[in-house]
Amino acid sequence: MNYSTRISLFSASLVAASVVLLFSLVLQLQIKMSMDTSTSGDVQQPPAQTDMAATANELKNVVVVGGSFVGKAAAKELATILPPTHRVVLIEPHTHFHHLFAFPRFAILPSHEHKAFIPYTSLFSSSSSSSSSSSSPSSSPGASTSTSTSHMHMILPAKVLSLTTSPNVLTLDRPVSYPPPSPLTTNTTTTTMIPFDYLLCATGTRLSPPGNSPHDTKPLSVSFLQQFNRAIGHPATQHVIIVGGGAVGVQMACDLKELYPSKRVTLVHSREQLMPLYHERLSEIIKQRFAELGKRVVRLVDGSILEGDVVVQATGQRPNNEFLLAGLGLGLERTPEESDENQGQVINPRNGFVRVKKTMQFADERFSDFLFAVGDIADSGAHKAARPGSVQAAVAARNVVRLIQGKKKEEDLESIEVQPPAIHLTLGLTKNIIFRNPNTAAGQVEPTYTLKDDGEEDMGMERVWERNGIKVGGPQEYHL
Repeated sequence: MNYSTRISLFSASLVAASVVLLFSLVLQLQIKMSMDTSTSGDVQQPPAQTDMAATANELKNVVVVGGSFVGKAAAKELATILPPTHRVVLIEPHTHFHHLFAFPRFAILPSHEHKAFIPYTSLFSSSSSSSSSSSSPSSSPGASTSTSTSHMHMILPAKVLSLTTSPNVLTLDRPVSYPPPSPLTTNTTTTTMIPFDYLLCATGTRLSPPGNSPHDTKPLSVSFLQQFNRAIGHPATQHVIIVGGGAVGVQMACDLKELYPSKRVTLVHSREQLMPLYHERLSEIIKQRFAELGKRVVRLVDGSILEGDVVVQATGQRPNNEFLLAGLGLGLERTPEESDENQGQVINPRNGFVRVKKTMQFADERFSDFLFAVGDIADSGAHKAARPGSVQAAVAARNVVRLIQGKKKEEDLESIEVQPPAIHLTLGLTKNIIFRNPNTAAGQVEPTYTLKDDGEEDMGMERVWERNGIKVGGPQEYHL
């Protein structure tokens, strides 16, 4: 090969390398332009794999405080419809979901108490932040579609002690891992301070034991119900007094007399009508059932004394509003007089519940753009029960999404409709009643009800676990 030939080959190689370099630069520019376009348009693309750790930390928090029936419903609804810029953070001190409906029975009926505590592990398993539901705000015209971020949602095992704003921060009673580790890193830190953009308060109310468990872990809660089992079932216990004529007292009295027909059971109530929230016809039906079982109802209004071997408290509900009271004024400097005034704006001083709008936002305009209350803790005008609370949770979740989308006008938000009180009440191991008060707004004057005899001893807990995302393969799995 002569010199001129080598020059020609070198020139050709140089031209080829230049073409490759130019093509590479053009390709990189096209990719960058495509990425810029995709993030500025309506459809957002999922983050690159290498950015997942940063993305996990940059997500904005929509916090649900309280993981009972209504809080769990709110968290699941939010996980389904939130945009990929936000994640759900459920804060709940209990390690397991407490199926409170079963507590009165399992405090009397042995060998089933472990079924009332269900792991939270499947809470977000079927959730994605894209919803096909027609009721989802994301399905409205012009709304962006979303990619799944279900793996980003969190459950923090802690109790909220207080809330402050500017910035919005919750203080917890114990350190938790936050922010969460990503699939690409195991680095974690612990903190007792959780930031948030929106918050749904679903802390509910406290019932007297055994309507609630004072313990956070499953083993201690199971032992707690077993203590009632042993005390009530002990041969030396011949007379059981139940104080309170609400749903818990009525259900326990019926179950107890069926399981232990030889024991005396006395229900003490302060009024002539049992369960006074409901139409008097329900009280009449309950008293008929008591007569069948040989129970008596006593009103202690004259200072008389009633003696028994075991006394069960089944009275009233107390609102779980402590973390709001601790931060009342919510970060504002205040005098004691101002604190009382603020309490009247956020908390109804007559009953301790959170004042809310029909949109489930806090009624106090200082906080209505980012604070919601749902379920029993909300002073909504609805009766305190899981079904109306779950409706409120769904409305609040959809309104959070609307606020994220910038829709803040009242006409842009969804409101609840308060329905007449209704209840599904057990009247023994198999007998039960579905009862609804008359809708006076629609001109109804009589209640509607259905008496049934299709109940199960363990209250159908296998189906309850399945509704919570866990298919029970055998009895031992109830101990999870």
